[in-house]
Amino acid sequence: MTGYAKPPIHFSVVTAPGDLALVERFVNTIDFEKATDAIATPRDLGRWAREHGAGGSFTRADTERVLAFREALRALLLAHHGEPADAAAVDVLRRESARAPLVVAFGEDGGASLAPAGRGTDALLGRLLAAVARAEAEGTWERMKACPADDCLWAFYDHSRNRSRTWCSMAVCGNRAKARSYRARS
Repeated sequence: MTGYAKPPIHFSVVTAPGDLALVERFVNTIDFEKATDAIATPRDLGRWAREHGAGGSFTRADTERVLAFREALRALLLAHHGEPADAAAVDVLRRESARAPLVVAFGEDGGASLAPAGRGTDALLGRLLAAVARAEAEGTWERMKACPADDCLWAFYDHSRNRSRTWCSMAVCGNRAKARSYRARS
């Protein structure tokens, strides 16, 4: 899998459906366990963007903007576990949605979809925002979550019937949390 950090060894790769797979790959461009980031520099961001259908070159300021956007998305994914949304994260996303315009695009078959109207950073963020808007409309956005383990924070799609999945991997992150909880009680 090029263009995005390799999942932690314990993580089984099950991608989100449709356009949410792009959001999942984007949020997972950083691996906190290994301290690697696939989009940390303008060059890395440009490579990732090209691999995922967005062109352009990026500056250091563009990269910082994209990284702040990624972490704001992660904060919202953490809130999908039933916590209130982080107000600062929502502000970042509101600010970026105002800068990255979307249009209703019509395909050859007459079907309509949201599409980015800008270029470069605006196009990349617009594409991600369009995916989030589609997922919200389809009722799948709240199934996108982030693992609450501080050393993981991996984005994943909750395929469980009752939408109750907490960890990216119950076998690793879930077991670690249970073991910490048990030790704290003992």
